[in-house]
Amino acid sequence: MNLFSIAWKSIRQRALASSLTALSVALGVALMVMVLVINGTVTRMFSQSATGYHLIVGAKGSPLQLVLNSIYFMDRPIENIPYRYYEQLKKNSAVVHAIPFNLGDTTEDGRFRIVGTIPEYFDVEYIPEKRFAFSQGQALQGGFEAVVGARVARAYGWTLGSEFPIAHGGNLADVHAEKFKVVGILAPTGTPNDRAVFIHFDGFYSIAGHEKPMEEARAEEEARQSGEAPILLPNAGSKVTGPLQVKAAGPGDKPKEVNPPAQQEVKQIDSAQKQVTAILLQMKSDTLAYLYAPRINKAPVAQAVNPISQISRLLNDLVGNVRTMLLVLTGLIIIVSGISIFVSIYNSMADRKREIAIMRALGARRGTVFSIIVAEAVLLCLLGWIVGTALGHALVFLAAPIVEARSDVLINPWSFEREELLLLPVILVLSIVVGLLPALTAYRVDVARGLQE
Repeated sequence: MNLFSIAWKSIRQRALASSLTALSVALGVALMVMVLVINGTVTRMFSQSATGYHLIVGAKGSPLQLVLNSIYFMDRPIENIPYRYYEQLKKNSAVVHAIPFNLGDTTEDGRFRIVGTIPEYFDVEYIPEKRFAFSQGQALQGGFEAVVGARVARAYGWTLGSEFPIAHGGNLADVHAEKFKVVGILAPTGTPNDRAVFIHFDGFYSIAGHEKPMEEARAEEEARQSGEAPILLPNAGSKVTGPLQVKAAGPGDKPKEVNPPAQQEVKQIDSAQKQVTAILLQMKSDTLAYLYAPRINKAPVAQAVNPISQISRLLNDLVGNVRTMLLVLTGLIIIVSGISIFVSIYNSMADRKREIAIMRALGARRGTVFSIIVAEAVLLCLLGWIVGTALGHALVFLAAPIVEARSDVLINPWSFEREELLLLPVILVLSIVVGLLPALTAYRVDVARGLQE
């Protein structure tokens, strides 16, 4: 019979006390597993949501606010930039995709953001190797059409053909008369797209009050041009630089006409009267994106932001500190659990002196007795780690649908984080440490006195 078999029999003799001791370790491990899994999911969600595009271009202001507003729909728009600026960016040979966003409006009750964009947005990978899928319907075609995220459809009970108005600038007292028709419902993505309503760019500018008056638009562009140096951007595969600047509208510069839905007319708005809140850029390479950003930022029109750097800073400065605090807290719980194992085994030494003395009298050496007690502590901690790991993932499994329903964060309860692998050696070291003193007590038991007791 080996040491662990003897230790296991000893644990079974004290089944209730041993179970409670192992449970305390299991609860600590379960809490740490939950923290690691949920933190890993949130971190991946934030970082992956921002990695679909190399640059976000928008008005001058806070770079983080631009990313939060354009990618996560979590903040107010800074300001708008001219539509002509978007047209010039799109023509550059280094740009693969340039997606315009118009933000600021909300659904009628203010719960979800309205995003004016183009059909191309649904053809681009929103994160690497992942494209949008539709649970119902199709992408935008034109006019007063809308594609809604999975959470929006669930919240309002919208289906294909549902119609809805939008609130101007989130002002619930100013609801536009025009209505948009749902032509597509996105499959859940686990990203902020699930809680957004996408409407066609042409339909957005067909709403009264969304376009700039022509006199104001021309005056604004002339003022901007008079004090603005051209923005020089390299063309892909060439050393030649070309100017990117906002120009006054010329004759014939009108958008393509789209067949409107019945009783609602898609207006033909001059480019000079249009603006965009943000432009999502996918470049031909990371190097070109690195070159573009400072050149755009030097000019007064707009700023170019790398979304990954901004989100990484947010995660490190805010989420990282919260994660560290939770890990320290759960670590302390595990340490307290280890102390409870120490107390349990140490207190049992007084009742086990006769048992240990008999073992010694039968030929067991001091080192053997010492090892059996340490083995008990190791088995209790190991049992707590196994139960705690299973319990932690089970709790995440139960919480996953609730979290998904409330926040659209898709959690895989059976995904393992790398940090979980570190828990086992930590638990084993802790078990050896807490078993040393009781083992020394057993080592020093006097055989003659123990047999008398």
